[in-house]
Amino acid sequence: MIHVCFCFHDKTGNYAKFAGTSMLSLFENTGSEVTVHILHDNTLTLDNRENFSYVAGHYRQRVKFYNLDEICPEKIAEIVNLVPEVENAKVTVGAFYKLLIPQALPKDINKAIFIDPDTIINLDINELWQTDLADKALGVVPGTENGTDCQKSFRLCREGIVDGEDYFNTGVLVMNLNVLRGEEKTIMKGVKFRGKNPAHKFLEQTVLNYCFSTRTVKLKARFNWFVKNARKDKQRDFSGKIFHYVDGSSRMGLDLNDLANRLWMNYFIKTPWFNPKAFGQLYTNLKKIRNDLKDSALNFSTTISGKTRVFFVEPKKVEDIKKIFSIRDDEKIILAENEDSVNQLVDAMKNSADTGVFFITMEKLQKKNFPFDLLKQEGFTEGKNFIKAWHFLPGDQNAPSASYPIIETM
Repeated sequence: MIHVCFCFHDKTGNYAKFAGTSMLSLFENTGSEVTVHILHDNTLTLDNRENFSYVAGHYRQRVKFYNLDEICPEKIAEIVNLVPEVENAKVTVGAFYKLLIPQALPKDINKAIFIDPDTIINLDINELWQTDLADKALGVVPGTENGTDCQKSFRLCREGIVDGEDYFNTGVLVMNLNVLRGEEKTIMKGVKFRGKNPAHKFLEQTVLNYCFSTRTVKLKARFNWFVKNARKDKQRDFSGKIFHYVDGSSRMGLDLNDLANRLWMNYFIKTPWFNPKAFGQLYTNLKKIRNDLKDSALNFSTTISGKTRVFFVEPKKVEDIKKIFSIRDDEKIILAENEDSVNQLVDAMKNSADTGVFFITMEKLQKKNFPFDLLKQEGFTEGKNFIKAWHFLPGDQNAPSASYPIIETM
């Protein structure tokens, strides 16, 4: 029997479908007997629970549920107390539930595979299950396998706590439960470290790397393959991998010309979450987009009527911006070279507050969010004095994952 775990906190009720889609892809690609263990809390709705049971029953597999609010409420409270940001962050306390797998699962289960819900398991999970962990705590895919410069990207590595070659993503883990059950104090020590060091961006990933980076079996990238790499490499063969839609550049969207989107959708449409309610939500979202576009077009036309245009542009993008906005020779461009350029922009806006409208063509300046608060402090108003013009750029609209927010709410 293969044991696979999914964990989540579902505050909107819309996240379960991702775990359900991943679970269905797991069942579709294996001939082995599998028990899926779902670690959840009181946010799991009855409908979603029934959907998980339906999928497992359809494939003659097993699913078991573990309500952590009932099993270990004190442990959850302790984690929230140590890392209070999880109560307001986009990444919720559910990220820590994978740390509770060793205690939640029955003691006669010695090994389990953890998989994040934002994945598609496009291989036979038995291949991963055969990993021999010996006395190691975890089987992991190092970040370097996905082309990540861990020494540069992660504070744990920059501070010398974890070697860059050992740092791993926690989206897919083979867990040696016999070892991990004896490491509960070690894991909580890691949680305390993360709580005291919020500058470490990631949550449970920081904890597990802090605790176990030198106690792992290293796996090949195909067991935790980042979708952004598949897109960048323009891969055509999507077989034999676990695809991880891990971050903003990897999210699934509705553009089915993108093979990663199509892969996810091919499995999603087979789940009970693909139902009339989902269609209705999709229609509502698309209708809102249409109405927002109509309003934006009217507001945009009103804003620029009778005014001169001025563009704030990164030097390397000047020629592209000229073509996109058909900038005339008599229209001014301010080069966004550094932070001093913002002062030049503010001076120009003061000199033509009533006659000009300023097109800000980048969301970030030198890797920092553009200082719109400064413009507002000077009395300038979005939609009147300046426009966030990057929303009009083709790349922003045509990104494969641009419609992910629509999928989120389906």
